[in-house]
Amino acid sequence: MKKQTKIINAGRSSKWTRGVVNPPVERASTVVFDSVKQMKQAAANRGNQTLFYGRRGTSTAFAFQDAMVELEGGAGCALYPSGTAAITNAILAFVSAGDHILMVDTTYEPTRDFCENVLAKFGVETTYYDPLIGAGIEALIKENTRLIFLESPGSITMEVQDVPSIAKVAHQHDCIVMLDNTWSAGIFFDPFAHGVDISIQAATKYIVGHSDVMLGTAVASEKYWPQLRENSYLMGQCTSPDDLYLALRGIRTLGVRLKQHQENALKVAHWLAAREEVDTVLHPCFESCPGHEIFKRDFTGSNGLFSFVLNIGDMAAMNEFLDGMQHFKMGFSWGGFESLILANNVERLRTATKVAYQKPIIRVHIGLEDPDDLIEDLEKGFERLITSLNSRNS
Repeated sequence: MKKQTKIINAGRSSKWTRGVVNPPVERASTVVFDSVKQMKQAAANRGNQTLFYGRRGTSTAFAFQDAMVELEGGAGCALYPSGTAAITNAILAFVSAGDHILMVDTTYEPTRDFCENVLAKFGVETTYYDPLIGAGIEALIKENTRLIFLESPGSITMEVQDVPSIAKVAHQHDCIVMLDNTWSAGIFFDPFAHGVDISIQAATKYIVGHSDVMLGTAVASEKYWPQLRENSYLMGQCTSPDDLYLALRGIRTLGVRLKQHQENALKVAHWLAAREEVDTVLHPCFESCPGHEIFKRDFTGSNGLFSFVLNIGDMAAMNEFLDGMQHFKMGFSWGGFESLILANNVERLRTATKVAYQKPIIRVHIGLEDPDDLIEDLEKGFERLITSLNSRNS
């Protein structure tokens, strides 16, 4: 089945849809039984998409879990109230006091905060590594290394990791490979074909696609699914069926949305690359992006999220650039239909690698607006930036 057809049909088994097009919203806390035998049967199958208790899920959750497994692969999908919850609980499901983990140095900021403020308190050691290390990560693996966490492309600076090489080494040392796969939306990168054991997404982003739901997913291989499922349940993780219904609706347009995000972003990125105010465009499709060759080898497409480095280091002028945008608004997310822009201080978020860019890095999410309007918005921003510089230099 082709990917677009799979997107339309994922999670729409008749056992969940019950004869209608979309799986209905099924809300429940208590599930009641008419006999001891019936209750015992439900208890015995509570981890296998059987109505048992609301926190275990209803048919709405089961349909969404099936959809994510059909899109990404794996054996099962655990659900969480946010992407951060998916990351932290997936890690907690497999580590114990005295364990060591390897964390990519370009990881999402809350992931780093979790390692330093929560895992450290529980006696779990974290070592950060260069995202471009590839098979060289073997030198960092210790006897107590339990898992290796990847994020590709990396947050803000967009380095693309050699996932297959890292996974091969990891498995030789019996380490679990976890990947934050949010950037690909589970569409442009096949995690399990490249050696990943657990693929995590902030479904808040492209899966939902409308900036109105917080949601996280973790899809696991057959080997690790039971432990992930049961430990996440013990941590009290559950999600709203109304949110899951919106996520299921988001999936139906995922393919066409990503196609338009990609087209719009590439047009804007090429325009930015030609601007004299821009030093470097950090888009995985560009040769200027670290890991571009790996991206060409392993990915099947791109989305709306990328960064660019300014030639100008004046912070006041940069603020003039950001202020007054009509279509680009500042916000701590991405993946919705709207365009967003943020300036970033990356240096404070790196400990294992030196940031290659000394000038401001601007991250943009290119939405579904007409790209010519977005370009005009950016052009006016550059005009404000130059005016601000000239006024202080005169």
